[in-house]
Amino acid sequence: MAEIYKLHHHVKHYEWGSANLIPRLLGAASDGSPWAELWMGSLSETPDGVSVGELIAGELPFLFKLLAAEKPLSIQAHPNLAQAREGFERENRAHIAPNAPNRNYRDRNHKPEIICALTPFTGMCGFRAPGEIARLLSAFPAALREGFAPLLRALETPAPSLALQTFFGTLFSLPKEARSALTDFILSAQDTDGEWELMREFARQYPGDPAIIAPLYLNIFHLAPGEALFIDAGVPHSYIHGFGVELMANSDNVLRGGLTTKHVDVPELMKVLNFTPAQPHIIKPDAGSGCFTYPAPCEEFSLTVVRGGAAYGGAEAQTAAFARSSPAIVIVTEGEVLIEAPNAGGTVLKQGESAFIPARGDKDPLVLRGGYTLYAASAGKSAP
Repeated sequence: MAEIYKLHHHVKHYEWGSANLIPRLLGAASDGSPWAELWMGSLSETPDGVSVGELIAGELPFLFKLLAAEKPLSIQAHPNLAQAREGFERENRAHIAPNAPNRNYRDRNHKPEIICALTPFTGMCGFRAPGEIARLLSAFPAALREGFAPLLRALETPAPSLALQTFFGTLFSLPKEARSALTDFILSAQDTDGEWELMREFARQYPGDPAIIAPLYLNIFHLAPGEALFIDAGVPHSYIHGFGVELMANSDNVLRGGLTTKHVDVPELMKVLNFTPAQPHIIKPDAGSGCFTYPAPCEEFSLTVVRGGAAYGGAEAQTAAFARSSPAIVIVTEGEVLIEAPNAGGTVLKQGESAFIPARGDKDPLVLRGGYTLYAASAGKSAP
């Protein structure tokens, strides 16, 4: 088996994507359509048309993506392994077709994921504390707060997790009139705080959706380029604006909680949600390190960023910290890199180019030279 295989990938043109960000990185002409995701995984192919799955006679445990969000993605959460297996079997017994729009569980796997920013990146993740939500809701006028009375009472529940669970269920039970009044007020409000700007954006796109106030009950996060966020099972989240690399376990199990025209099953979503309030933990790479592996507590994948500042043959060559005991897919997001494999020559990857690197076992490590930024997704657990 050759050491390195350059790859071609599949582009997903979802309506929330950007017309420019992915084409610009790839050096491709924009066709004006929204390029939302570039999928890098088992279905990616070599120039000869051989898939990665065929090369390894199996399937990678992860899916690696470029993700470019021009509009918000749906609020969503993913089940843990036990929930995914139970839900998948339950929906099979109910004879729900695998591709049915109301199918919640399309496989038996969980879907932990990590998002790493290539540009400034904004999203929402995890529930705020009940007291903070109540304080933010107090900004609404008294007449509107009357319709919020059940929500505010729910937030007074002594146990935070139970308070949030009751709040969430009550929010999605608001009558149509209350939802319409909420939408109208948000669209007419003059507040310029970040939460209000986002709520106006949501209200314009999804009028009548109670999730338009999600910036008041979910934490808003901002990632600088190179910073990342790991999202575990049950954590509600939504990506709003920005460009990044995303790495996840190989699953398509998504339970949505608003800001979408797709299927929303609130009772099922509430079975998997983690209602413990928690601030997002932003992972910042070591400033002085040319190679950094983002910690992620899962078995399926590991994300590493490698940066080089020297020309070919320079003294700053990096020894690859990936593709030893497990296969990897790499993509160059800046510059140009020469990847040298002992007894197999070298492969040059330019910005936007990617490659599959089989597991090398006890062979000598790969050596990377050049001025570049490279992200590597490999199978196996990240460092703690």
